Amino acid sequence: MPQGSVKEYHVNEKVGIIASDDGLTEWEIDPIAIDTGMFRFFRVGQRVTFDLVREGGVERPRNLRIGIA
Repeated sequence: MPQGSVKEYHVNEKVGIIASDDGLTEWEIDPIAIDTGMFRFFRVGQRVTFDLVREGGVERPRNLRIGIA
């Protein structure tokens, strides 16, 4: 299960970026990635775990969860 930190997050748009622990990979957060009730709780620097799903040839984070596994 991938994990990383929230690098950027815009509450109103429910979009942002997750950075991998090594800083070499970034994934875009989109509104589909998170449970609608959780979007208010994400903040820059927060640790998250997630699933990676390939959509249209791009790996996208899905099922974001706060904390580490």
